[in-house]
Amino acid sequence: MEYVIELVETERMPSLSIRKTVTADHLPHEIGSAYASITSYLADLGIKEPGQPYIAYYNMDMQNLDVEMGFVTNAEYPGYGDINAETIPAGKWVSFIHKGPYKEMGHGYTAATRWMQEHGYHATGIVYEYYLNSPEAVPESELVTKVEFLLQA
Repeated sequence: MEYVIELVETERMPSLSIRKTVTADHLPHEIGSAYASITSYLADLGIKEPGQPYIAYYNMDMQNLDVEMGFVTNAEYPGYGDINAETIPAGKWVSFIHKGPYKEMGHGYTAATRWMQEHGYHATGIVYEYYLNSPEAVPESELVTKVEFLLQA
């Protein structure tokens, strides 16, 4: 797959999330658990449709992944228990869209990293993956994920 790498600037976005350190093997279970907890809490607040689901990766250590799993929200809501009220930071990002299985996203990461090196940009080390559709709704080959690397100021 050929990737279109873009430089984008975004405003801050409120979110509700759960942050954990997990192994890569346990990540799918933790994602499901976190998303279920957050959607239940949003329902308690009277919000039936959560915003865009995402995962923020604060490192890429597969044995100790520091991840924030959550939903972008249309307003700021208070945290509750292990659910945190967070803000996805405003700033400049390097972005690409991946279509297909999640396990093949590494090619896009490589292309984006190469693009940043060639254009003199430096990432902070924080990467967000926004899931534009769901494996429950479409075949694996039709999954669409937006990936964004936060750049150093």
